Amino acid sequence: MTDLRISGVQVIDLRFPTSRESIGSDAVNKDPDYSAAYCILETNHGPRGFGLTFTLGRGTELCCEALRYLSRYVVGRTLSSITDDFCAFSRELTGDTQFRWLGPEKGVIHLATAALINAVWDLYARAEGKPLWKLLADMEPECIASIVDFHYISDALRRDEAIALLRDRRRDQATRLEHLGSEGIPAYTTSVGWIGFSDEKIVRLCGEALAEGWTHFKLKVGGDPADDHRRAGLVRSKIGPSNRLMMDANQKWDVDEAIQRTRDLQQFDPWWMEEPTSPDDVLGHARIRREVPGVRIATGEHCQNRVMFKQFMQAQAIDVCQIDSCRLAGVNENIAVILLAAKFGIPVCPHAGGVGLCEYVQHLAAFDYLCVSGTLENRVVEFVDHLHEHFVDPVRIRRGHYLLPTQPGYSIEIYPETLRDYSYPDGRVWRSA
Repeated sequence: MTDLRISGVQVIDLRFPTSRESIGSDAVNKDPDYSAAYCILETNHGPRGFGLTFTLGRGTELCCEALRYLSRYVVGRTLSSITDDFCAFSRELTGDTQFRWLGPEKGVIHLATAALINAVWDLYARAEGKPLWKLLADMEPECIASIVDFHYISDALRRDEAIALLRDRRRDQATRLEHLGSEGIPAYTTSVGWIGFSDEKIVRLCGEALAEGWTHFKLKVGGDPADDHRRAGLVRSKIGPSNRLMMDANQKWDVDEAIQRTRDLQQFDPWWMEEPTSPDDVLGHARIRREVPGVRIATGEHCQNRVMFKQFMQAQAIDVCQIDSCRLAGVNENIAVILLAAKFGIPVCPHAGGVGLCEYVQHLAAFDYLCVSGTLENRVVEFVDHLHEHFVDPVRIRRGHYLLPTQPGYSIEIYPETLRDYSYPDGRVWRSA
């Protein structure tokens, strides 16, 4: 790996017309076209690295422009010069003295940073001949801690605390790995409950999911109150009282309304209420959690960095931590948040509603169980049954569980035909040499 050098970067604006079928629709995002700023790292010896950041259509071009700018930090470098001090590399991307002003560590440039960092991790795992989860699980605690940028979060989690936690979790890791190999990672399905689906379609999809072994279901809410009640009643009556029903308002409500609407829906026994208000409102989430004690509060897919997650946890504002593989700056920052969640005793249930996100987060969830939390209690990973046919190494689901990936890399390589047919605009592909 010492002489494996990144020789160029391709950046592709990739868009799928999912809005035509109401796939991905919710109370706020009514017409999403699942899209991605996608990059390919070319090397001097053949292996390539693949990465993406998820978007909803318009604006993908902005992420691509940011990704093109950031690619200057990898072109011409050996892979080992990055992986020998991965934390320093991530700081290069997030700390560019002028580009940083557009964030810092949030928004478009942070999404672009995730795509590039994830591509490097994919290349790293391929070079080592391991799936990403295995690459991480085989690392010593000190090595994992060296990946994390503890800047701004050391008041909540120190490096030595993280190392001690990781060392402790190495016990019985082999037993947990055996369990994952046989049982897989628990999942829940969002595919039954998009807000644009008819009642008949929701009932049919719930029945099909039950037959496939699903026990956890998510329903999008935040529309007309009567519609939310009717749809929640349909799902609950179909899945029965013993299966889990989660609800997702996608940031629709102000705090007072969130409290009232969550109380109104409490009769359907929601396992959690997701994104009840603005993803930046730490104190608002804390108040909702206090005033509706019977419903767990979940958020994170739009939580922009590790500092925000730290504050949600310190303020006792969430019960469920929903990391996103691309909203945070790739693997490094997701590891930071997974460690924070372990420190605060909060279960991590990764968000995966989007193109490629299921492929990504299965690795993060496996790492969390094997190396950090050591438990699957109250932990499920989102699954959305769309667009997996475009991936060379797609997710595998059995009876409501993710099966461990076995191929080297981060599972995000997309078929060339898909890149050709869904690139935007006019099929043009940008290349950096």
